[in-house]
Amino acid sequence: QVQLVESGGGLVQAGGSLRLSCAASGRTFGTYVMAWFRQAPGKEREFVLAISGSGSSTLYPGSAEGRFTISRDNAQNTVYLQMNSLKTEDTAVYYCAAGDKFVMTRREYAYWGQGTQVTVSS
Repeated sequence: QVQLVESGGGLVQAGGSLRLSCAASGRTFGTYVMAWFRQAPGKEREFVLAISGSGSSTLYPGSAEGRFTISRDNAQNTVYLQMNSLKTEDTAVYYCAAGDKFVMTRREYAYWGQGTQVTVSS
């Protein structure tokens, strides 16, 4: 069992940056693939980025623009999402998730945080 708690969301102007954190419980954090998803109002939850258990590999969707970076600190049981050059369309609730497979598919992630709101103003 893994419990995940996100933090770092908030209100930021377009062009700004935010770093989200996700703190995980449990001693097996390093064995999990960690991912970030987001859900905008009225839209499906979508994959953002994932990182392998060791942190050596990251998974980006084909449409990735390079504005977001995922990283993890296994000693601190924490995964991060660095978001730069934010746009109003990045406004969403951001969720971290843990799973066993290095994939973009939402249903493959068994554990989820409660989400943190990111609002980008114009």
